[in-house]
Amino acid sequence: MKMADQSAKSAVVSALAPICVDNFQHAAAAKATLAELKATDSWKQDAFIEKGGWATFPGMEAPNNNVAEACAKMLNALK
Repeated sequence: MKMADQSAKSAVVSALAPICVDNFQHAAAAKATLAELKATDSWKQDAFIEKGGWATFPGMEAPNNNVAEACAKMLNALK
């Protein structure tokens, strides 16, 4: 059962992280915000994404920490 839970969580992250990145990139002042994200300590970047609202999706009351972490990693990989 634990493996199924992990697989489901992984699928959610795989599906939502690119949407998080897209939402981030279409937000106002995205370039400046990306620079701010990259200047933030790596261990605080998921909180930065959560606070910005990019890891909270319709039907969710709170941001998904795993999505925020994956989203931050993907954004950091951008030039």
